[in-house]
Amino acid sequence: MAHGRDTLPEGPTEKCGVVGLSLSDRAAARPIYYSLYALQHRGQESAGIVTHDGFQQHSHVDMGLVGDAFSESDLEGLNGTTGIGHVRYPTAGSVDKSCAQPFTVSFKSGSLALSHNGNLVNADEIRDTLAEKGHAFTSDGDTEVIAHDLARNLLEGDLVRAVKATMGRIHGSYSLTIMHDDTVLGLRDPEGNRPLCLGKLEDGYVLASESAAIDTLGGELVRDVRPGELVLLDSDGSGYDSFQLVQQENTARCFFEHVYFARPDSRIDGTLVYQARRTLGRKLWEESGVDSDVVMPVPDSGRAFASGYAEAAQDDGADVEFAEGLMKNRYVGRTFIMPTQDERERAVRLKLNPIRSTIEGRSVTIIDDSIVRGTTSRQLVSLLRDAGADEVHVRIGAPPIIAPCYMGIDMATREELIASNRSVEDIRDEIGADSLSYLSIDAVAEALSSTRADLCLGCVTGQYPYDIDDEETDRPVERPLVTDSAPADD
Repeated sequence: MAHGRDTLPEGPTEKCGVVGLSLSDRAAARPIYYSLYALQHRGQESAGIVTHDGFQQHSHVDMGLVGDAFSESDLEGLNGTTGIGHVRYPTAGSVDKSCAQPFTVSFKSGSLALSHNGNLVNADEIRDTLAEKGHAFTSDGDTEVIAHDLARNLLEGDLVRAVKATMGRIHGSYSLTIMHDDTVLGLRDPEGNRPLCLGKLEDGYVLASESAAIDTLGGELVRDVRPGELVLLDSDGSGYDSFQLVQQENTARCFFEHVYFARPDSRIDGTLVYQARRTLGRKLWEESGVDSDVVMPVPDSGRAFASGYAEAAQDDGADVEFAEGLMKNRYVGRTFIMPTQDERERAVRLKLNPIRSTIEGRSVTIIDDSIVRGTTSRQLVSLLRDAGADEVHVRIGAPPIIAPCYMGIDMATREELIASNRSVEDIRDEIGADSLSYLSIDAVAEALSSTRADLCLGCVTGQYPYDIDDEETDRPVERPLVTDSAPADD
């Protein structure tokens, strides 16, 4: 997927963050703005807020980080006590304002706004069907496809039936916050692939991709939105209604939310992400612990894994120190320009600086969440050897990534993934480590209090929970037949 950048980020890049808010008598724009700040890690390309004042819709969407996308006057112009927001990292569609969200559309049954986290498999099929019926599209993103399909169904049925009809046509991962006039809705796909939760404030309710956004507003996490569930917030902030529109035997929750993407202080599907990562680190020691003098994380994502790993090692009597041996430069963006290959190879030194006294003359184990292309891992091992490490062992808190993600994560192609056609031993040699081990899939499932059947493991198995062209499935699944059907019955 072309992103129009000078360099690609080494690690997986996140999808998007969504939020929806309904308050009793307070303007929604500023709390949504704060919520988007809390979800900034989920997308840095664009940010947007759409509100409704009971009479009309107000929208502001712009490129860049949340703090750059909104001015004080922008927020003051977003009137109304209900609204939705979005931060975006593009995984489907162009990197320009036409694909920035929330996406809005006005039609004879009112106004509609959508924020989408995820990725549809069959967006092109639905777009072609709607285009034949006269729908004009302004972007190549899949969110506009959902918006047009839902608007079409709203002309023929009530809100709940219209949403159910659209769910029957779209296939893929999605967590949505939707605003129909001044009513805010939250919808999670039947497999629960992308996270969505519900929170209560003193004067209303909030829907968000992660509970950290609810915490930021001083709210209380009520629960996760269930897979296949539609939640309607009362427009006066007094309560909510729930409709279980689709019920599947198994879910397909993205395990990488806990491994990498979500904030450590968020709770997703009942599990605190920080604790899940510590548990994954402990299991990493149980499966492939290695004697070394010091255990250190690759900041920031490896920190909780390394903490759990070192604690488990010490519990087993290992004489190992947990230390921060790599300091991160937080002022280097992920897209800084490196004109030559030699400069790109040395780019890691701009981001990380070793603490030589922690490393020199010692055997070191570094813990990270994943290896994608392998470039950064190779540079890190070299960096530690240059700092005087006697041995460098690498432990990864997830299984090898062997296949791309089609569900809303930019995780490179098979050709770019170092593990897609190499053994662990080959990868160890490629990155120059003394030893390398990954966590097993079964350990991941156990750490998340789940089973393999309830997780999306496509990137580590090559088998997916959705019907994707030229890919294997891990369960019986068929792509919906896109027809010109009427809205579903209740």
